[in-house]
Amino acid sequence: MSFQKFYTKFGMLLAISIIFTAAAFAQNPNPTATPTVIINQDNREMPIATGNNLYCAGYVQTAPIDTKYEVVGAQDEKDRHIYAQGDLLYVSISAKSGVKVGDMFSVVRPRGKVETRWTNKKNLGFYVQEVGSVEIVAVKREVSVARVKTSCSSLLLGDLLQPIPDRVSPLFKQRPPLDVFGYSVCKTRGRIFMARDGQELLGRETVVYIDLGAEDNVSVGDYLTIFRPLGTGNILDTQQDESVSARDGGFQSDEYRGGKFSNQAARKSGSKANGKVVTTNDAKEGRQEDLRRVLGEMVILNVKEKTATAIITRTASEIHTGDRVELQFK
Repeated sequence: MSFQKFYTKFGMLLAISIIFTAAAFAQNPNPTATPTVIINQDNREMPIATGNNLYCAGYVQTAPIDTKYEVVGAQDEKDRHIYAQGDLLYVSISAKSGVKVGDMFSVVRPRGKVETRWTNKKNLGFYVQEVGSVEIVAVKREVSVARVKTSCSSLLLGDLLQPIPDRVSPLFKQRPPLDVFGYSVCKTRGRIFMARDGQELLGRETVVYIDLGAEDNVSVGDYLTIFRPLGTGNILDTQQDESVSARDGGFQSDEYRGGKFSNQAARKSGSKANGKVVTTNDAKEGRQEDLRRVLGEMVILNVKEKTATAIITRTASEIHTGDRVELQFK
């Protein structure tokens, strides 16, 4: 290659490089500058619960439920018995009731009286499952046609129509670190007596029902600590004895005779170890009574007469139905 041809190609490559460098500089004239923060992540107002966790959380109430309007048929009822988003249903609400095309209704299913051992309250009420929502698409003389707008569970004939609840989710806010060794600070305490979908082992974003309600002066947005008394709450509730009795001996080798005591033997009382064996239960008797294990935190989403619906927001350990909750100071 001649020097002239080499110089020509080198000049073209240099020109292309200058063009690309200029374009990149135009997009970011100061590449070492700190990027500008458009949204402060700490100050964004984000709801704690949305969608199904807000409008399909369910509730337990004592007040009677309105059974006037229900799902009475479906376009495809000959082929199936369960319905979901997009399906067309017949509902027992007509033009005489004043319903209009575009009106929205919540679809609920009362499941029965709540009976649980995890409360000292009498008659908590009955459980109402929220299964979805429908939109009226045609109004007839005796019935209306509704399209399933959202479905949190399968819809069935016989499900009830209720007004869309006016719910506003609490907003996320900066919280202090969860104090897993915290003491009791409030006398308003209750129990998790049930969870949505019958769950028994609970985690973050699980919807639960507690036996604290309007009569206990709790409200939407209240935070509660989830805890259980120290040493309780295991799935297998067995009391095991110490591994080895303090009276047992013969743990040394035949050759070296290092010592006859097992390293798993219980302590003997007395300043000279000349008293009775101190068992695990003996050691627990003299300690502070309100020691507890903090398991997590929850926020109330909906309040009824004797109960509230809440969502678990933070966990430090596994949580079970039956665990205790305590209202935090507002």
